[in-house]
Parts: sequence; C-alpha cells; structure tokens
Amino acid sequence: MTAIFVWIIVGLIAGALAKYVVPGEGPGGLVGDIVVGLIGALIGGWLFANVFHLHLAGLFGWIIEALIGAIVLLLIIRLVSGRRTPA
Repeated sequence: MTAIFVWIIVGLIAGALAKYVVPGEGPGGLVGDIVVGLIGALIGGWLFANVFHLHLAGLFGWIIEALIGAIVLLLIIRLVSGRRTPA
C-alpha cells in the first residue's frame, strides 16, 4: 500500500514538472499529470536500465527517471497529436 502511494506521489511530481518543461497543452489536469508521470516513470526506468545501463537510487533518483520518461512521453504525445506550440 505504501509503495503505491509513493509511486503516485513520484508520478504527480514528475508529471507536474514535465508539464512545465515541455510547453503546450497537456493531457489534462491533475489526473493527467499523475498518469503522464506514472507512465513516464515506466518509460524512464526502462530507458535508464536498458539504454543507459544505469539505475538511480532513492526517491530523488526515481523522480529524475520519472521526469525524463514523462518528458519523453509528452514529446511523443505532441508529435503524434500534431499540436504545434508557439515559439
């Protein structure tokens, strides 16, 4: 139960930070930020483990991994949706 709560908090933090790093309209609200953050955590964890052969330890490391994954996810969403953000 505690692990799920921690991952929701990590997802929320990562999703909110990614929303500020990648300009434009996000998938929507607090729930959208959490979903992007949680999926981003999976993507970030996979990238760090399989591409970079690294694993960042501790809560701060998890947030960094999740943030990078969430940024990648938001960039993919922007690319697929075709929305253009102002320069």
